[in-house]
Amino acid sequence: MKELIDTAHRMGIAVIMDIVHSHAVKNEVEGLGNFAGDPNQYFYPGSRREHPAWDSLCFDYGKNEVVHFLLSNCKYWMDEFRFDGFRFDGVTSMLYYSHGLGEAFCNYGDYFNGNQDDNAICYLTLANKLIHQVNSKAITIAEEVSGMPGLAAPIQDGGYGFDYRMAMNIPDYWIKTIKEKIDEDWKPSSMFWEVTNRRKDEKTISYAESHDQALVGDKTIIFRLIDADMYWHFQKGDENYTVHRGIALHKMIRLLTASTINGGYLNFMGNEFGHPEWIDFPREGNGWSHKYARRQWGLFDNKNLCYHYLGDFDSAMVHLIESVKNIQDTPVIEVWHNDGDQVLAYRRKNLIFVFNFNPTKSFTDYGFLVPVGAYDVVLNTDATVFGGNGLADDSVRHFTNFDPLYKRDKKEWLKLYLPARSAVVLKKVKE
Repeated sequence: MKELIDTAHRMGIAVIMDIVHSHAVKNEVEGLGNFAGDPNQYFYPGSRREHPAWDSLCFDYGKNEVVHFLLSNCKYWMDEFRFDGFRFDGVTSMLYYSHGLGEAFCNYGDYFNGNQDDNAICYLTLANKLIHQVNSKAITIAEEVSGMPGLAAPIQDGGYGFDYRMAMNIPDYWIKTIKEKIDEDWKPSSMFWEVTNRRKDEKTISYAESHDQALVGDKTIIFRLIDADMYWHFQKGDENYTVHRGIALHKMIRLLTASTINGGYLNFMGNEFGHPEWIDFPREGNGWSHKYARRQWGLFDNKNLCYHYLGDFDSAMVHLIESVKNIQDTPVIEVWHNDGDQVLAYRRKNLIFVFNFNPTKSFTDYGFLVPVGAYDVVLNTDATVFGGNGLADDSVRHFTNFDPLYKRDKKEWLKLYLPARSAVVLKKVKE
């Protein structure tokens, strides 16, 4: 482990641990459930001892000794192994006496109604304070689904001190859309609201698919879109409609998610190129098999298969986003949406992102108002190098068209050809 972290550091890569202080294993042989013969030494007594949904034990954050134990655990991993921070698992379960189960959290009153566990909140605040004292550049991320206000706000401003919170609504939204809606019912206004639904004073980690899809459990986005046809029609030249649709939407979903970040973007390894299977570590349920405890990187390297289209696009997308300094701090400005056409456009700094989610209709000279100037295509999901149809000429420079009505606003019409089920990114350039 130490060698892995040291090697990553030499490459300029920060290493974050997924730390679980929200609950503990009930197994008394492996865990602390009956340490020194006391079942309540680390855990709440009575009805609060066992988690009602996870079949595990709940730490007693009201005991100084337990708080010191958990804080020392954070410090140990940083001092001994040089971890750069932590992703705190199950934070919602810690925040509320109810563990957040069966609650809707529809308004601010739901967050401040006396159902909050002050002991756990105090511990999380102390943990963030300690971690950043040990390493001022450390990163802390909260896996939290309720939307508790102040979670990722600075302690000096009354917050809990996390640097980021997971935008758990986004992967939930995408998988729900894929599973429950036909393509004609995908609404750009709903998509844009979901990926930008956050408080301005809190940084989030956006991601298209969750660990429940990357690890054994649910299906990944690509597998939801294509399913078994990945095994039979993912060779170049043998693609069917399902494969073409899946490849197109996989790229569009990831582009919309990654390009609207206000903090960071998360990808689970292999999902960027559409790995067909989840990761499943050896366990009793699979007969202690190592069959799925790996990623098949050879799929991406094989240029006769379609996986490299997705991987190549993901690489180009990430490099484009990285090319804009501090893009996460720039506003995401909606330019246009039309749910009937299924078209969405927004801009960040000098980039304009345009999506046509319509499964059957392409649009010629589709126009919307943007800052006056010339624009070059810098990324296109429909490019042939990314497995698209190549229906647009991306070498053409696009100039805005004058309209006297918008002269005072310094805006003009940008008119584009938008192929069905595709997205394009344009960059404002000097003429």
